[in-house]
Amino acid sequence: MYRLVPKCGLNFKPTAQKPVEYKYGPRSVAIGDFDNDTVLDMVIANHIVNKIAVYLGNGDGSFRNPTMYSTGSYSNPYMVTVADFNNDNRLDIAVANFGTIVIANGGSNHVDIFVAYNHGSFENQRRYSAGFWPRCVAIGDFNNDTRLDIVVANRDSNDVSVLLGNGNGSFENQRRYSAGSFPASVVVSDFNNDTRLDIVVANSGSDDVSVLLGNGNGSFENQTRYSAGSSPASVVVGDFNNDTRLDIAVANYYSNDVSVLLGNGNGNGSFENQTRYSAGSWPQSVVVGDFNNDTRLDIVVANSRSNDVSVLLGNGNGSFENQRRYSAGSYPASVVVGDFNNDIRLDIVVANAGSNDVSVLLGNGNGSFENQRRYSAGSYPASVVVGDFNNDTQLDIVVANTNSNDVSVLLGNGNGSFENQTMYSAGSWPESVVVGDFNNDIRLDIVVTNSVSNDVNVLLGYNNIVFVKQMILETGNNSRPQSLVISDFNNDGLMDIGLVNSRAHNIGIFLGYGDISFGNQITYSTYPYLYPCSMAVGDFNNDTRVDIVFASCESDSVGIVLGYENGSFGNQMMYPTRSNSSGYSLAAEDINNDTILDIVVANHDTNYLGVLLGQGNGTFASIILFPLEYRSHPFSIVIGDFNNDRKLDVAIANNGTDSLNILLQTC
Repeated sequence: MYRLVPKCGLNFKPTAQKPVEYKYGPRSVAIGDFDNDTVLDMVIANHIVNKIAVYLGNGDGSFRNPTMYSTGSYSNPYMVTVADFNNDNRLDIAVANFGTIVIANGGSNHVDIFVAYNHGSFENQRRYSAGFWPRCVAIGDFNNDTRLDIVVANRDSNDVSVLLGNGNGSFENQRRYSAGSFPASVVVSDFNNDTRLDIVVANSGSDDVSVLLGNGNGSFENQTRYSAGSSPASVVVGDFNNDTRLDIAVANYYSNDVSVLLGNGNGNGSFENQTRYSAGSWPQSVVVGDFNNDTRLDIVVANSRSNDVSVLLGNGNGSFENQRRYSAGSYPASVVVGDFNNDIRLDIVVANAGSNDVSVLLGNGNGSFENQRRYSAGSYPASVVVGDFNNDTQLDIVVANTNSNDVSVLLGNGNGSFENQTMYSAGSWPESVVVGDFNNDIRLDIVVTNSVSNDVNVLLGYNNIVFVKQMILETGNNSRPQSLVISDFNNDGLMDIGLVNSRAHNIGIFLGYGDISFGNQITYSTYPYLYPCSMAVGDFNNDTRVDIVFASCESDSVGIVLGYENGSFGNQMMYPTRSNSSGYSLAAEDINNDTILDIVVANHDTNYLGVLLGQGNGTFASIILFPLEYRSHPFSIVIGDFNNDRKLDVAIANNGTDSLNILLQTC
């Protein structure tokens, strides 16, 4: 793309420095488009605070404030580079750590790899009016337009609100339908097999459930009501007797039991009289799943007063075994199921309103469960659901926190454990939460009912990139890797890693297998040029093979090592960079637009930027020096077009002034 620009005379215009706060110790910088917005971003290794900082670019040569990621205690990250290691079309980050970290047996001599995932972040809320004291929410396509709609149970107005979706994350104004007294829970399904979604509501004040059959155009028939236990608090549906017709289960708060209403055999959306089964004290939430892998639906209930959950195994004929109970937190208010550790066995997660946390109980596959593990949530978590919010194929948790007026998102690790919560504002007194893709962007969104503000929040998910530490590669005892690059050294179409080991005085190559794994390190000595401290790659002699340039901080020179097709390298050729220069960072780019790669070096101790112009045959002209700020001590450089003028610019991380310089090319 740069050949459209005339050959450049190497003139640079400095821009305002962007400070790196709190003496972080910037050591290395790399660029890439991390958020897929076609604008270059930066990542900096900050060795003092043991973190890398990601700066997203604005496209005009400026950058947003950084997002920080830890590399581990005492890791002292020294060099950073980017590439797509797992072929998912997202840039990943590789970091060389100079110090010792606590997670690696090899001490300081290793490379960390961070793999990029969507973060599972959400935009600010949008709010829509509902009835009085909206208590529970469910979603479905009520008018068959392939767009998700919302239904809300309104406790104090004794009705349900239906909000039809527009497919872009927005919704029409509500339409309300009468229910029983104090509706507390709502779910949707097709009860009469007409391919139109219907609604069932648990009415806690009238001790019954309301069934509203759907017309398929977003409207509903008048309710039909069926008796339940005392103060039904939660409702769920499933086929409990394997007759292909949906049945209803209701958790009855004050009668401490569960009502099961089997669907009539005529399939018209009517139901038999209830059968009741004992639960714990004050059952408040009920869900179903096959917990013992016998293809029969079972029931789990959260008992808020007895601080436990009841599991009732199904017999497949609509009846259930006696409960078995498992401890949860204080005042469990909501329960859902999912496979959180990918063992094909259903697990349980419970929102504990009294202890401000969630309990995770991993299933054994025989209907029994392990002891709970608890994770912090907000204040008085009242409702919980699960979904994959960051598209990493692992189930995550979202919780509505009533007293803190927010929702908590806990990202799952895929092994049954979860990350610490991230919290997002909701309305006043959020009591129920559901998830779905409301704007058809293949990302899950969140809907929350707010009881005091009488409205519904919609939080749209968006693509925010984070990096998760994935693996460690050993570089040798006391090797001190100080710089690394990514390239295909053996022309097999797979990304490899190259690095300089400063105390081992060699270049190390890890050939990649394409699945985030690598072969053992192959080393090439730089002797007698000691302490190689930085490196870059490019095709310096136009033979379509990757070559290496490295800087020797001990001998104040740079070395060129020409590559062979099989990933091996020839002898080194050396070029002086100036006495006492200490070239801590290198870049290889066509800086003067003559279609031949050049070398740019940061001379740390003398505060100069050096350029060696390439000849196209693997040799280079003598260094040209550009002065930088006094005592800036440039430590890392990266080259890219930061202001979209098709001229290459230079970004410099200065550890003497704790700043970042952008030099825009003006030729």
